[in-house]
Amino acid sequence: MQEDFLHFIWKHKRFKTRDLLTVNSEKVSIISLGQHNYNSGPDFFNAQVVIDTQKWAGNVEIHIKSSDWYVHNHETDKAYDNVILHVVWDHDTDIFRKDNTPIPTLELRDYVDKSLLDSYQKLMQSKSWINCETDFASVDDFKLTNWIERLYIERLERKSKDIYKLLEVSKNDWEAVLFKMLCKNFGLKVNGDSFFSLANSMDYSIVRKVSHDATDLEAMFFGQASLLDDDIQDVYYLDLQKRFQFLKLKFQLNNQGVLPLQFFRLRPPNFPTIRLSQLAMLMYKEQGLFSKILKLSTAEEFYNLFEVEASVFWKSHYVFSKASKSVKKKLTKSFIDLLLINTILPLKFSHSKALGKSSEEAVFNLIKSVKIEKNSIVEKFLELKPIDKSAMTSQGLIQLKTEYCDKNKCLQCAIGSQLISKNR
Repeated sequence: MQEDFLHFIWKHKRFKTRDLLTVNSEKVSIISLGQHNYNSGPDFFNAQVVIDTQKWAGNVEIHIKSSDWYVHNHETDKAYDNVILHVVWDHDTDIFRKDNTPIPTLELRDYVDKSLLDSYQKLMQSKSWINCETDFASVDDFKLTNWIERLYIERLERKSKDIYKLLEVSKNDWEAVLFKMLCKNFGLKVNGDSFFSLANSMDYSIVRKVSHDATDLEAMFFGQASLLDDDIQDVYYLDLQKRFQFLKLKFQLNNQGVLPLQFFRLRPPNFPTIRLSQLAMLMYKEQGLFSKILKLSTAEEFYNLFEVEASVFWKSHYVFSKASKSVKKKLTKSFIDLLLINTILPLKFSHSKALGKSSEEAVFNLIKSVKIEKNSIVEKFLELKPIDKSAMTSQGLIQLKTEYCDKNKCLQCAIGSQLISKNR
């Protein structure tokens, strides 16, 4: 038994509400259950109940045992002075406020259908990949679709918090925030943190000043990433070294905080050398990139905007020291999809929110036109139940698995709530 289960029962009124009595045989009538509080303080605010003939307005506190009131030291906390009803599963002691006035206690166990408790225990005691694995396929399609949409917005809201922190550091420069996020996502999972540390190693005003010259941008990125420290006798490499030394002195660049790059176990197209050159070409080709992003609304428009390739040297190289078969190193649609999912859409959502505008419809239209991501979480869910295959689905499922399933928050999940109620 978890306290969250009692919150669920109270919030959704999953108990018999007729003939309720406190542990002292006082009649209880519920007018309003109150507003669920997810922060510190009483569990439900602004409830209204009638106890005997007296109407009360205030807060409701919920515990497994009455004695938990004292375990949590509520008797000394002013925040609990306005508790009008103590709801528990087991009543094991009377409780009092700080001024020693008694608080009416309602013991729920006699008012809850046993089948509801059985369904809850069955779900929470599961040892499967997710608690509801055996029942996931039975979830109503309409409810699942709506829940995935809500989960996606929830995920965007979480990413917005990180974006606003970057915005504060960047003194409200959205272009600078875009650059940092692009850096992180160009590095992908393996080098994301390294690329992000590279972006943080230089003020974006420097990137602006250098962006008129693609090779200077490459030199600065490669140099800050410590990729120009070898003795390689190549015209392009020597030119980059020379340019970086000039830029380093001019802008007082320091790369001590830049994390080492990884090449191991990466496919050559994802080597940091290729991604840094592509990023440099993008910043050179598209001046004022953030303002352009705000004007676009379709995936096809973004595919055109991000149609860039690494510089000429990289057609025949993946690393500085070894030539390879000549092939253009263009940003692929699948890579641009990742940029849309992890950079563009969160930024567009956050920018609209900062302006007090709603962008959900536009965001939904764009994310639904992007192909579903391929990873172990998404593939496992798709094995359990056929679901609409768009990037919004994959983002929603990732949010579901990491923030609900893995944390056993089934009672706060629309799927878990439906299954518990359905199996009653």
